[in-house]
Amino acid sequence: MRRTKTMKALLFHLLTILFGYIMLYPLLWMFFSSFKENSEIFLNAHELLPKKWLFKNYIDGWRGFAGYPFSVFFKNSFIVTIIGTVGAVISSAIVAYGFARCKFKGKGFWFGCMIITMLLPYQVVMIPQYIMFQKMGWVNTFKPLLVPAFLGQPFFIFLMIQFIRGIPNELDEAAKIDGCSKYSIFTRIILPLISPALITSAIFSFLWRWDDFLGPLLYLSKPELYTVSLGLRMFSDPTAVSNWGAAFAMATLSLVPSFIIFIFFQRYLVEGIVTTGLKG
Repeated sequence: MRRTKTMKALLFHLLTILFGYIMLYPLLWMFFSSFKENSEIFLNAHELLPKKWLFKNYIDGWRGFAGYPFSVFFKNSFIVTIIGTVGAVISSAIVAYGFARCKFKGKGFWFGCMIITMLLPYQVVMIPQYIMFQKMGWVNTFKPLLVPAFLGQPFFIFLMIQFIRGIPNELDEAAKIDGCSKYSIFTRIILPLISPALITSAIFSFLWRWDDFLGPLLYLSKPELYTVSLGLRMFSDPTAVSNWGAAFAMATLSLVPSFIIFIFFQRYLVEGIVTTGLKG
């Protein structure tokens, strides 16, 4: 019996390692390719380790293009990602509190409209939004990427509503007896209790905005405004020889913020997804 359990455990770990390696192999290939010569990358694509380690690729990639170092693209990405994440989390929390705790006319209708927006792919609203932002003179600025974030994100709103509904109403009533207004209840009671949902929303928002390519591609055409995703695209030049080593080097660096966020906040991510409110 013990031998059978040992064999099952061994088989489980072997399969886990195998599938983990298969999933991580593209990232490993990209990482090691960032140290290869341009000719070696695709000539010996089946070999993971480089024959000659070239740290020069990171230096060449960091120099950027047309006088704009890659640090400019990283700075732009951090501006869009951090400000957008803060706006999305704060606005979504406010809207979620309104749906979960406040009574107003047409509440069910507007909640249904919000849910419907989650079903619409971005491609459906892409052209109308672009026309609207162009007429407002927002093209070639960060406004189209930042302002909508401050109007709430349906997925985050829905997530936070589930948390708030799990908080006993007795806490609100007790706060009202102590003289708290709706705003005080929201800031002093609701927000601290839904911190797992806030952190989960912040993580998702950061990862989505950091990896976003289509949004910046639509609204940004000036190199000084490019984000990391657009900066990586500039390495691919159909009219000349592309420096793939430098491209993979910068692609590897672009993963560092997402990797750090996931490593340090994965506990809150799991807690935010699993937990649906207070448990007695």
